[in-house]
Amino acid sequence: MVSPVGVTNTQNQAGENSSQNYNFALISLTSLFFMWGFITCLNDILIPHLKNVFDLSYSQAMLIQFCFFGAYFLVSMPAGVVVKKIGYQKGIVLGLLIASIGCGLFYPAASLHSYPIFLAALFVLASGITVLQVSANPYVSILGDEKTASSRLTLTQAFNALGTTIAPFFGGLLILGIASGSFESIEQQKLMQAQAVQMPYLLLASSLLVLSAIFAFMKLPQISEPDTREQTNEGSAWQYKHLVLGAIGIFVYVGAEVGIGSFLINFMAMDAIAGLEESEAAHYLTYFWGGAMVGRFIGAAVMQKIDAGFVLFFNACCAILLLLIAILASGSLAMWAVLLIGLCNSIMFPTIFSLALRGLKQHTSQGSGILCLAIVGGAIIPLLQGFLADVAGVQISFILPLLCFVFIAYYGLKGSKS
Repeated sequence: MVSPVGVTNTQNQAGENSSQNYNFALISLTSLFFMWGFITCLNDILIPHLKNVFDLSYSQAMLIQFCFFGAYFLVSMPAGVVVKKIGYQKGIVLGLLIASIGCGLFYPAASLHSYPIFLAALFVLASGITVLQVSANPYVSILGDEKTASSRLTLTQAFNALGTTIAPFFGGLLILGIASGSFESIEQQKLMQAQAVQMPYLLLASSLLVLSAIFAFMKLPQISEPDTREQTNEGSAWQYKHLVLGAIGIFVYVGAEVGIGSFLINFMAMDAIAGLEESEAAHYLTYFWGGAMVGRFIGAAVMQKIDAGFVLFFNACCAILLLLIAILASGSLAMWAVLLIGLCNSIMFPTIFSLALRGLKQHTSQGSGILCLAIVGGAIIPLLQGFLADVAGVQISFILPLLCFVFIAYYGLKGSKS
C-alpha cells in the first residue's frame, strides 16, 4: 500500500495526531463542496428564468451550462499547473476569490439586462469553481488510505449534494418567485425578473469572500507532490488506460446529470407530465438533489464493504431503467422516475474520480487536471440535448443522457479495472 502522496509528517508522526489533522481538514473541506454544489444547482433555476426573461429557445438557454462548464475545459489544465506550484490550500483560496468575482458580476449583468454579460459572469464564476475542484478533490483523495478514497470523497461530496438540495428553495423563492408578481407592463416584468438575481448572487459573493479569508489562515495538513526529480521523464497520466476511460466517464456523467437537471423544471411544467408552474416545479428539484445527498451518505458506507466499481455499475443500470420509464411513460410516473435518478447519480462523480486516480502516484495532480477537464461534458451534452429538445421535444431528449449512463455502467464493470 502506497502512503498518502507527499504528506510532510514523518512516519513517527503519522499516528493519532495525523489522523486528527486529516479529520479536521475533511470537515473544513465540506463547506467548499456545499458551496459549489449550491452555486452549480442554481443554474437549473437560471435556465428557465433567463429563458423567459430573454425569450430564448432551449438550445440558447443551454448556453448557460455551455459557458459554465466550458470554463472547466479552458481552465482545468492551467489550474492544475498553478495548484501544483502554489499548493492545494492556496489553490482553494484563489478559487474562492475568483468565484466571488463571478458572483459579483451578476449585478451589472442584471442592471444592463444583458444575456452576454450573464454568460460572461457564469464563465468567471465557473473558473473559480474549477480551481476549487482541481485543489479539493485530489486533496480529499490523498488524505488517508487509498483503498477508502472513493468512500471518503463520496462522503464529502454528500455535502455538495446538501448544497444542491437547498438551492432550489433559495432560487425558487428569490428568483423564480418574482414571476408571480403584478407588473404594469411586460417590459417592467422582464426588468424585474432580470434584477431578481442581484441580491442572491451578492450574498453568494460575500459568503465566498468570507470563506477565502478563513481558508487563508486555516492550518491544514501540507500535501504536495513527492520528490520525483528522477522520475519526471517517466511517462505521464495519459499512459493509464483507466484514467483515460475515467475522463470519458466524467465527461458523460456530468453531461447527463447537468442535462437532466437543466430540463427538470421544463419537463415537469409539461401538461403531459405534471403541468406545474416553474416556481412550484423548482421545489421538486429538491427531491432530485436530495436523493443524491442521501445516496452519497449511503454509498460512503456501502463502499467500505462492496467494490466501488460494482456499485457504480449497479447505479448506472438503475438510472438507465428510470430514464426509459421517463421517456415512455407520462404523468406522475414519468416525473418521479426522473426525480429518482438523483439517487442513482449520488455516488457516480466521486467514484469515477477516485477510481480514475487510483495508482497514479506522482501523476495524481496531472490526472486530476485531466478529469476536471472532462467536466466540459456539462457544457456539450446539455447543449446537444437542447438542440434535440427544440427538434423532438423535451421528453425525447432524455435519450442522450440514457446513452451516457450506458458507458458509465461499462466503466464501473470493466473500464475502471483496465
